[in-house]
Amino acid sequence: MKSFVFLLPVLFIVACAPIRVNYDYERGTNFSAYKTYNYYANMQTGLSELDTKRLLDALDAQMAEKGFTLADTPDFFIDIKSAEFQNPQRQTVGVGLGGGGGNMGGGISIGLPIGQAEINRQITIDFVDENKKQLFWQAVSESTFSPNATPEKREAQLQAVVAKVLAQYPPKP
Repeated sequence: MKSFVFLLPVLFIVACAPIRVNYDYERGTNFSAYKTYNYYANMQTGLSELDTKRLLDALDAQMAEKGFTLADTPDFFIDIKSAEFQNPQRQTVGVGLGGGGGNMGGGISIGLPIGQAEINRQITIDFVDENKKQLFWQAVSESTFSPNATPEKREAQLQAVVAKVLAQYPPKP
């Protein structure tokens, strides 16, 4: 029941705002060898301090569900980076004026934007094996972002992103 209550808002957010995720991983990696994790101490996520905490809490919950343990001497480290960008305005209304007579014609047309431009956030999550000094798995997510969202909506959005990102970990052979 507890997981159902958690998944309901996540599924609602996922249905309303598409989250696109691209994965990459090192072929030949034995993913079953990784059981414990931790975060880099000097990680610069690019998120606010509160959003970073929300994201890490969501990651910890999902990692625990997958059987991973947060440890002081982990098998791998997690690094997180993010960036926000604005998509170009696609919705416009065209207004035109034209005229002509005889063998001549002319016209003027302008496009007026409708609504606000959409802000997207890209979050990159890297799993790094420090013993081998190599990146072995990476997920890059992209979703819409509202800087004016309530803390509850921000948390639900980050939980949805984490759920979608970790849905394909570990990769199927």
